Amino acid sequence: MKRSDKNIVGTSFHRHTFKASKAHLTETIGEPEWTERAYQNINDKVQNEWVCETEGGDVFTIYDWKEYRAYGDDEMIEWHIGGFNGKVTEQAQREIELLLNQSTL
Repeated sequence: MKRSDKNIVGTSFHRHTFKASKAHLTETIGEPEWTERAYQNINDKVQNEWVCETEGGDVFTIYDWKEYRAYGDDEMIEWHIGGFNGKVTEQAQREIELLLNQSTL
């Protein structure tokens, strides 16, 4: 799994999620590409989003769907995975969980 600059237009949710803190994700994969917190608008459906790709090169997104609240960077929340199909998001979920479990945070 790595960061990506591939086009994400057309990606969507396919029922794959994982739990982590924003701090853990940021420590592991870097700052999000997009963060609504800079504008302090917690009413948007997505406040933070990363664009990544699987080891096989398939693009996917990680985002906090409908939190509608200010949450702490160390708070565990459910993150959604968006991709072009369920096979991609399932693979992304496996790679994310493996990477998070290997990190030291």
